Amino acid sequence: MHITFNHPTAMTTLLTGSATVPAKSRRIESIDLLRGFIIIIMALDHVRDYFHAYSYVHDPTDLQHTSVPIFITRWITHYCAPIFTLLAGVSASLYGLKNGRKSLSVFLFTRGLWLVLLELAYVTLMWTFNPHYPAFILQVIWALGISMMALALLIHLPRKVLLVLGLVLVFGHNLLDGVHVPGQSAGALFWTLLHEQNFGSFHIGPFTLIIGYPLIPFIGIICLGYCLGSLYNPDVASDYRKKMLRNLGLSAVLLFIVIRAINMYGDPAHWSVQKNFIFTILSFVNVTKYPPSLLFMLMTIGPALLFLAYSEKPLNKFTSKVIVFGKVPMFFYLIHIPVIHGMGVVAAIVSGRSASDMVNFTTWVTANAQLVGYGFSLIVVYVIWIITIVLLYPLCLRFSKYKAANYQNKKWLSYF
Repeated sequence: MHITFNHPTAMTTLLTGSATVPAKSRRIESIDLLRGFIIIIMALDHVRDYFHAYSYVHDPTDLQHTSVPIFITRWITHYCAPIFTLLAGVSASLYGLKNGRKSLSVFLFTRGLWLVLLELAYVTLMWTFNPHYPAFILQVIWALGISMMALALLIHLPRKVLLVLGLVLVFGHNLLDGVHVPGQSAGALFWTLLHEQNFGSFHIGPFTLIIGYPLIPFIGIICLGYCLGSLYNPDVASDYRKKMLRNLGLSAVLLFIVIRAINMYGDPAHWSVQKNFIFTILSFVNVTKYPPSLLFMLMTIGPALLFLAYSEKPLNKFTSKVIVFGKVPMFFYLIHIPVIHGMGVVAAIVSGRSASDMVNFTTWVTANAQLVGYGFSLIVVYVIWIITIVLLYPLCLRFSKYKAANYQNKKWLSYF
């Protein structure tokens, strides 16, 4: 992503995406840095799935049973899916600026299809270690892939229309919360894929579909990310971009607070006064992830935009390590799941259980009855998380260098 900055532009940059390409360029690393932090946080959530004893008994956001540390450990990982999708839209905009709209459309469609196939064939297998594929898990990679395929078509619309479409999908999809299509019909499956989350009740022959990420809100997010990418065009001054990102981020956070306080729209789960002030705050921020509600998206994307506004600065020793993960997010994703799951198998054996308790899943790991009673404290979860990040850093660094050296000659690297 090589770009430079000359003079400020008008607000229409966000809508038109017009730009001129200057001779000199430098790399803006705030996008990769944000993606790197999100990758690291994502790994925490997956370590928790395979190691935290509490996760096999209660939902960590269930305010009747949880503690503040358990809640926050789960809540902080809410930022991952919407930010991945938003940044995918930004990256698509930058790719189109360099390669043209037609090339971008082909790339988005083929990469999206590739992600869907990866989710079905590889990612599902790594989550379950079950080569018979009794269940297919449709999660963030699937939603991201379908969203890219949709964006491949939608980028041919005027950018103003695309912006409006994204806003309508993000702000309006909760109007559909009252629509339900029960049963096992094709219509019920279609509606679940679009809007109504359903963990594991759809059966196609011997296979079960675990649909965690309905599509409508994610398509909206990637459209908005694509429009947001205009702020990274070469003719946009950095001060103007930072101002716009700051204003958009603050607006999203304030909208979240106001709409959530009204407690009428934006999330199917209303907040309520709890046993003490802290738990009331937890109730206030305990919004719906599946599918991501309007409030969920405002709560996560707002701070992400603020991060982008304030992180556009030279790297230090710490951030120079974090950004390594952000430069190779797909590589990290594909290797971290089998690493964490493999350690989970070892942990089950060390705990005196059979290795089979941690393999051959037919549903999500924490929903398996045979694992009730297994697991460790939250402190152990954090230790294993840190170990995982340390173990994977050298691999990610090596692949990052390989990718940088060969990206122009090996086009397949753009799919990773």
